[in-house]
Amino acid sequence: MRTWVQEAIAGYLFVTPAVLLLTIFLIIPILASVVLVFTEYSLLTPPRWIGLENLQRLLGDKRMFICYRNSLYITFGATALNNILGLLLAMGVNRKMPGILRYILRTALFFPVLTTTASLAVVWRFILTQDRGILNYLLQQIGLEPVPWLSSARWAIPSVILYDVWKSCGYLMVLYLAGLQGIPDVLYEAAKIDGANRWQLTRYITLPLITPTAFFCIVISLIGAFQIFDNAYVLTEGGPGDASRTIAMYIYEMAFKRYEMGYASAVALSLFVILVGLTLFQIWASRKWVHYE
Repeated sequence: MRTWVQEAIAGYLFVTPAVLLLTIFLIIPILASVVLVFTEYSLLTPPRWIGLENLQRLLGDKRMFICYRNSLYITFGATALNNILGLLLAMGVNRKMPGILRYILRTALFFPVLTTTASLAVVWRFILTQDRGILNYLLQQIGLEPVPWLSSARWAIPSVILYDVWKSCGYLMVLYLAGLQGIPDVLYEAAKIDGANRWQLTRYITLPLITPTAFFCIVISLIGAFQIFDNAYVLTEGGPGDASRTIAMYIYEMAFKRYEMGYASAVALSLFVILVGLTLFQIWASRKWVHYE
């Protein structure tokens, strides 16, 4: 009994620092944000209780709905492209090739993930500049007209998606690669003996057995893309107008430019509810297409 008590005490002591950090930097801020939803608070004056006014304001805020629309475009576009490209790259680097070439390819594809988002966005802003951008220069060399990537409402969101895919697909590639390497080789060997070609191996073995990894990648991609801030902020600053302003940028504007902390908390709460709803829907839908055996 004494040994069991000592082990329990030791376990609690090891867990306590992590629990304290989680409580201080996550749980308390979340609870404080929920309380601020029902107040008028501007950092310069003490909070004043206003009840449901901030939530009522949400329903008539057209700019917020525009930002949500932009975030939806970016989220579904970036999620689809990131996962498709990540899986294709993983299947490519998983093929047999000289060892050093395999490591060079994996490192090169994963390298953008390791660099800071803001610094890379500055580089991409130079690449996408209409007058002196490298991308438009290449387009002109093949006889095409330059594209106003960052200054046009039509191209601003595709530019943000393009940058996010370049920045993030390497991370998903690593996750998909781990999933591919977890598929037993004996399944492929047995299928080849039965006469299966490469497409049939992919269709009936690789894709079904990679679905648990795909489910995880899609969930984290959706959550991450819905909260995109620094990419769009550095590339377009939300412009032109509100054409590429995301909901995270709108929350930042309300909180730290207009100092409307209460309303910013209400918008953040709506984002939290939407993300939880999306995640629960994906968990429910995964029962129909994710195969764990």
